[in-house]
Amino acid sequence: MSIRKPLLAGSWYPGNPDECKKVIRSFMEQDRFKTEISGRAAGGIMPHAGWAFSGDLACRVISYIRGQGTEPDPDTVVIFGMHLPPGARPHIMTKGGWQTPLGDLEIHRGMAEAVAGRFSCNIETAEDFVQDNTIELQLPFVKYFFKTSKIVTIGVPPSNIAVELGRFVAELARQQNVSIRILGSTDLTHYGPGFNFTPAGTGEDAFEWVKTQNDRQVIDRMLDMDAGAVIQQGLSRQNACCAGAAAAAIAACREMGAEKAHLVGYSSSYEKNPGETFVGYGGVVYTFK
Repeated sequence: MSIRKPLLAGSWYPGNPDECKKVIRSFMEQDRFKTEISGRAAGGIMPHAGWAFSGDLACRVISYIRGQGTEPDPDTVVIFGMHLPPGARPHIMTKGGWQTPLGDLEIHRGMAEAVAGRFSCNIETAEDFVQDNTIELQLPFVKYFFKTSKIVTIGVPPSNIAVELGRFVAELARQQNVSIRILGSTDLTHYGPGFNFTPAGTGEDAFEWVKTQNDRQVIDRMLDMDAGAVIQQGLSRQNACCAGAAAAAIAACREMGAEKAHLVGYSSSYEKNPGETFVGYGGVVYTFK
């Protein structure tokens, strides 16, 4: 099996397996993002910055999607991500696997090939792929919490294709009798001179605007489970860098029967490194009731 090597292990997150487990355990010992999640989870949305900035929130979201561990691992975890423009084609690996510090994750070939056959995808391989952080940053968490699951990793543009793709994945899992969980990987507002986006000036007032207005608007649409509105928000307000990934996750969860959204938490790189340039992060879990 051809294995895609990580690009960011040892920098954005620990590259050593023992250190990786230690950091994950430390995230789980924190109280910051603990909340009550009622019902079995279908999936959710989480951030993808370096673990020092958003790893605690991403870890907590994925742990809630896994649940209490009283049922078997799902056959497959589907991960939507990638920074793509609206007119781009989806990206997918149809075979092989991804390497993580905690072990390899194998692509569910049957599902991945069916997605590639239905949509006009750019096919990536272990040797030929677009460098991107959005999916890789989640993979050690996936291996830690879903030890026996396979994966399907899909780059999704912020367009109507995202909604179609999300629905298709859920229906495909039913047809193939594959149990799945869904992850949508996106950060929120990228604010400041470094991102050429300063509609609220700089400093504390700018942070409050991002937190309470710009990011809150897209989070509310995520909580409404309105995939189309999330895409619209991301394109018009620049408050979701991977709005297509979030929309696909919402569409898939809705098609699976999820009915309720839970806000796990909100944070920002500004809180850990105040400055003119910063990024917002949100975490949401979708459950069946």
